[in-house]
Amino acid sequence: MAGMRGKQTVRGMFQSMAVICAAAGVIYLFVPHDDKADPIKPVDYRVELVTAQRAAPYPVMAPEGLAEGWTPTSVDYDRQEGDAWHLGFLTPDRQYVAVEQSTAVPEKYVPKVTHQASDTGRTRQLAGKTWQRWEGPKYDALVLHEKGVTTVVTGTATQEQLAQMVTALRPAKQA
Repeated sequence: MAGMRGKQTVRGMFQSMAVICAAAGVIYLFVPHDDKADPIKPVDYRVELVTAQRAAPYPVMAPEGLAEGWTPTSVDYDRQEGDAWHLGFLTPDRQYVAVEQSTAVPEKYVPKVTHQASDTGRTRQLAGKTWQRWEGPKYDALVLHEKGVTTVVTGTATQEQLAQMVTALRPAKQA
């Protein structure tokens, strides 16, 4: 008797698994999914920009008039971390560019947001200001020190793409 009962238990387990697998297959077939869809979802940063502009003790910068294909991907404002403003983009060729601003000590802040890039000693005139060129193993950057705020445009993009972002930066408009 015990041998027969054991066979029924194993048989029942296989039948249950077959039913579960069949149900999962049907669900997979009828649930829409697009394997070609872009996994990068653009973010709308307008609300965070207004919030940061109201809270920050410096003119918060954001781009205006970037060429088509630049996609905003991340945004953050952290008052506790030196009034740090972050706005990340992907370029049309899928390279990363971030605008970082903070009142934190530049000697610590810049290496942190550039992933340990270092000052090359070279500068570049952009938008009427002198930006320092930084290079690193992961990110390159353009850095601007102004009274009370450091602005960093950094990422995996080329120096020309970083410069495009710099020239597009404008102070956020008062809401």
